[in-house]
Amino acid sequence: MSEVPLLDSPRRGSKFYLGLAFFITLIALLSIGAFKINAWLEDEQQAPVQNIVVSGDRRFIDDAEIEALVKRTQPGSFFELNVDETHKTVQGLPWVYRASVRKRWPSGLEIFVVEQTPAAIWNSDMLLNKNGDVFNAQISDPAVVTELKLPSLYGPGGSEQTALQGYKNMQSLLDSTNLHIVEMFLSERFAWNVQLNNGIRLNLGRIEFIDRLQRFVDLFPLISEQDKQVDYVDLRYDTGLAVGWKSAES
Repeated sequence: MSEVPLLDSPRRGSKFYLGLAFFITLIALLSIGAFKINAWLEDEQQAPVQNIVVSGDRRFIDDAEIEALVKRTQPGSFFELNVDETHKTVQGLPWVYRASVRKRWPSGLEIFVVEQTPAAIWNSDMLLNKNGDVFNAQISDPAVVTELKLPSLYGPGGSEQTALQGYKNMQSLLDSTNLHIVEMFLSERFAWNVQLNNGIRLNLGRIEFIDRLQRFVDLFPLISEQDKQVDYVDLRYDTGLAVGWKSAES
């Protein structure tokens, strides 16, 4: 039997090399395209965060401060912006109690904040929120402090929640009168001293301070009838109290 020559072998080889060349060209084009797309995404001028929207009830939080902080700490493009890191940054601001952050396509950022609720001034230079947590923020406008009527509480470190709860319990008792606490001192031994808005200082001691305050409330109308101005009232007795009167010169 005679052999038939394979006349189409060169054609098959040509197709193989053409296919290989096409494949290599396609891979090169895809690589170039991917590189350019990545470069575009990383280019802040091509895809910056253009619109930062801050929402939530707020009085002391400065929206412009948050926007500047985000742009300073996350200077890259919209696609590069790290939501988790931005959340930590925003929630680290003194007046922010809680925050949530999410991207909004194509170039926006939405930030929802829950503001701290100040309940008292703590040791003259910090604030306590309604839960008794310290936050290091100051209200710059004294008129705002007056409007909020924040009491000044003093106590050793770590006693913040005890001091605030004690203040709340005592003020609740005083709400039936025209008296309110303007300053309260909790000593290292956890003895309670308060100053009222009428200038009277109360020494309540360490134990049964609510019962002792109730004794003062009950006897205050009688004390007020005296033709003297009260300086302090010492309630550290099982029964009764001691009253210190202001001198005529004062």
